[in-house]
Parts: sequence; structure tokens; C-alpha cells
Amino acid sequence: MLVVCLGNHCRSPLAAAVLESAGCPARSAGLASKHVGRTAHPAMIAAAARHGYDLRSHRGVQVSTSLLDWADLILAMDRTVLTALHQIRSSGAGRLDLYLGGHDVPDPWGQPEAAFEACAELIVAGAARHLDPAPNFG
Repeated sequence: MLVVCLGNHCRSPLAAAVLESAGCPARSAGLASKHVGRTAHPAMIAAAARHGYDLRSHRGVQVSTSLLDWADLILAMDRTVLTALHQIRSSGAGRLDLYLGGHDVPDPWGQPEAAFEACAELIVAGAARHLDPAPNFG
């Protein structure tokens, strides 16, 4: 699975970590290049740690056709990202879907720490829909 958000700085790094911890091969990437090579947002690192996930080694990656072709399932964190992925994916890319099905994972960028915590809670709870059998993340 490939999880994609705008910058690969907040949402997608945690989603990939949650999926990986459940034994699902997962990677993350962002549409924009602004955070390539940079760590995850400090507030997301802290929120992830409160849920038992370590994002300290994360380094941002920009989405590429090779990443899209690698994934059997590409999960967008919101509808804007999903629309962009439909435009750039190749015919060999995997199936596209929203991480939360019919709902966006709100981007906490530029918001208080509580927004990062709420985002982390959504991401952790939402991971179960992509795993079979669905484990209890809690």
C-alpha cells in the first residue's frame, strides 16, 4: 500500500507506520516536494508516539510514477489528493481510494497540537479497514 497526503509531513507518515506495524507492506509519499528529505512534523511525531508509533526516522518522499506502480492500493488522505493522483497515475498503478472511505482525514498543518492528536486518532482507527482480518488498534 502507498499512503499519500499533500506533503508527506503529517498524515501519510503515520498511516504508513500504523499499517506497517500490522504487517502490511506500506509506504508513504506526498504530492508536493516541500518536505522531501525532512522529518515528520514535530507535533505529529509527538501524537504518533502517544499512540505507540515512532516517526522519528521518517524522511519525506514525493510521489512518483514508480511508487504508484509499486502499490496495489493507493490511499489518499483527502479528496484533493485523490483527484491529483487520478491525474498523474499510470495505467499500471494500483487501485485508488480514500484512506477513510467516504471521508477526508483533515490536514492538521498550521493548527494547534490538538488537531494533530485528533488526526492521529482518525488515522489509527481508520487503518483497520485496510487490513484483513481487521485488528483492533487501540
